[in-house]
Amino acid sequence: MSTIHVVRGVATAATAMASYDAALAAANVHNYNLVRVSSVIPAGATVTPVETAPDLGPAGNRLTVVESRATAAAGTAARVCAGVGWSTGPGPGLFYEASGDDPETVRETVERGLAEGRRLREWTFDTTEVTVATADVPDDGDSYTTAVVLAAYGESEPIL
Repeated sequence: MSTIHVVRGVATAATAMASYDAALAAANVHNYNLVRVSSVIPAGATVTPVETAPDLGPAGNRLTVVESRATAAAGTAARVCAGVGWSTGPGPGLFYEASGDDPETVRETVERGLAEGRRLREWTFDTTEVTVATADVPDDGDSYTTAVVLAAYGESEPIL
């Protein structure tokens, strides 16, 4: 089975979309068309946190992801935080994502969500991990800051 890479990025730019694009660039997933899915990990997949995504295929391809994202305008928040956690075992697993402005609250929300998801399933879970990206939001009055964490499923695929 394939590897699911968990990556994170943070960035500040002149517009909300530009800061999101720059945060994706920091994670090296900015050249793909992201397709968000719900949070089930296929049995046999390996989940690996990495600093940035490796080359996952040609620019413009479709990339399947679980994504957490937080964006704030300058002066509206002290920071932005995005988190993704996962529980895995010998069979299928789960992702859970949350965002906000406090890293500990985001982490706790992810952990509670994973616990609830595990209770809904009769699967075996051996490992639970959480990754949180946090960025301070400048008070310059003219920028946006984004934090993202993504779990990228395998290689990208042609969109056409």
